[in-house]
Amino acid sequence: MPSVPAHPPLLRLSRVERVFERDRVALAGVSMEVAEGEFVSLLGPSGCGKSTVLRLASGLDRPSAGVVERPLDAIPGYVFQDAALLPWASVRRNVGLPLVLRGLGRDAIRAKVDAALQAVGLADSADAVPRELSGGMRMRVSLARALVAEPRLWLLDEPFGALDEITRFALNQTLLALCQPAGGAAASTAVFVTHSVYEAVFLSRRVLVMARPGRIVDEIAVDVPYPRGAAFRTTTRFMALCTQVSEALQRASEVSS
Repeated sequence: MPSVPAHPPLLRLSRVERVFERDRVALAGVSMEVAEGEFVSLLGPSGCGKSTVLRLASGLDRPSAGVVERPLDAIPGYVFQDAALLPWASVRRNVGLPLVLRGLGRDAIRAKVDAALQAVGLADSADAVPRELSGGMRMRVSLARALVAEPRLWLLDEPFGALDEITRFALNQTLLALCQPAGGAAASTAVFVTHSVYEAVFLSRRVLVMARPGRIVDEIAVDVPYPRGAAFRTTTRFMALCTQVSEALQRASEVSS
């Protein structure tokens, strides 16, 4: 079982199982805790249950057995691999949609949307529509749409998997800035699914390695303080951690059924 975080958990899964039709096991007794303000990555071979963990954490799905716990006010901001934008709506309208659904007034929505777009570097693209944007810009819109609701918990399912390395690195930096803000503001909690060892190490405080069928088989602590800039990727510590995670991933692949 993964170690218990030093701070009280915002998210806890206790002996969680998820079995789909025809007895297909997605999760087989997963237990994990994520502390308030912690960034945790889930890494493992395809089909090991990483995305299922996010769906259960979000409330979009229910476990077949076990317990998923998070505070009622910790409504997640969910970011998918596909930006999932309304193609006919402007960037501003796409980002403001969660606030419209909450019934906020026009002025409040505009102020929050402007702040979110500024945070992800899209202040000059508010009136564009998705077809006018690059893949990286569309993903920034998706991040802004999650950010505008001020989530305590981010759930991110391979959001940068389809992007080139340069764009991915830039968005990694943007995501850290959103989750680990400067100036003493409280850090957000994040659970991040990825297939990239380098991405997991760069972003996370802990990397949980999963294997099939749906279980956590290893945990690696990333003992490097935030903020982390591009220079971190060139350090011997970064490479040593990537090697450690790669070896754990290889073991997980070998034991996966």
